[in-house]
Amino acid sequence: MSLSENKLIGRRLRNAYVSAIVSISMVLWLVGVAALLLVNAGRVSDFFKENLQVSVLMKTDVSEERVLEYQAELDRQPFIKGTRFVSRQQGEEEMKEILGEDFLSVFEVSPIPASIDVTLKAEYVEQDSLKLVEDVILQSPLVDEVAYQASLVEALSSNIRTIGLFLCAFIALLLFVSTVLIYNTVRISVFSNRFTLHTMKLVGATRAFIRAPFLVKSVFQGLLSAMIAIILLLALLFVIRAQFEQLFEIFGLTQLMTVLGIVVAAGVLICVTSTFFVVNKFISLTKDEIYI
Repeated sequence: MSLSENKLIGRRLRNAYVSAIVSISMVLWLVGVAALLLVNAGRVSDFFKENLQVSVLMKTDVSEERVLEYQAELDRQPFIKGTRFVSRQQGEEEMKEILGEDFLSVFEVSPIPASIDVTLKAEYVEQDSLKLVEDVILQSPLVDEVAYQASLVEALSSNIRTIGLFLCAFIALLLFVSTVLIYNTVRISVFSNRFTLHTMKLVGATRAFIRAPFLVKSVFQGLLSAMIAIILLLALLFVIRAQFEQLFEIFGLTQLMTVLGIVVAAGVLICVTSTFFVVNKFISLTKDEIYI
């Protein structure tokens, strides 16, 4: 083999190796994100459910003092996570931002009642449970209406499932691409050493002995890819912490360490498995086949 051919193979090997590292790292990063959502699925779901707002609109003739007394009664209910009193003045200011400064000019008396914004415990944010909660609240003669986005409750679970399925399909595609890249990377490396492998076979080297250096190299490749993916995953968590502090509090240290372990294990497993099969293929070649 000429010097120029050796340089070409070396350049192809380096390019393929870097491409494989980048591809595997991105796949492992997505695996990490999916695993982070998976191990915290219940807590993430509870977070969104407990941020769903239910507005309890009081009758217009109810005084704010009586509303505050009713708020204290609501706080004692088992389904309540938290409440916030909204005065008539606050309600008017919020409506002005939506409808404009002069929207009250068409009314002789302000139609905006005092209200109580309610957040429920996660287990009660279901269609059936919400209906029962609404019935309990409407039993009070002070309450005029209970308002919430029923469609949002139904969409919450279905959208999370849809996103999860899409993410899984996308990860599966990238895993396939990465496996192909790793296969080609190892194939180029083994191809350049095919005569050495054949000589080792002739002198009695076992398959395990021939495979060993390639498998060791693949372990380091998997660990390097996993480290890059972990750095990207931690960077994502820092962004979440800066932008969505409440959401960041969902992720516990134990769950995070579990996810990091999954990322490392996946990286090593992908690389070692691909390397094992491609090296076995070349070891099985006959003397005539290695010249093809």
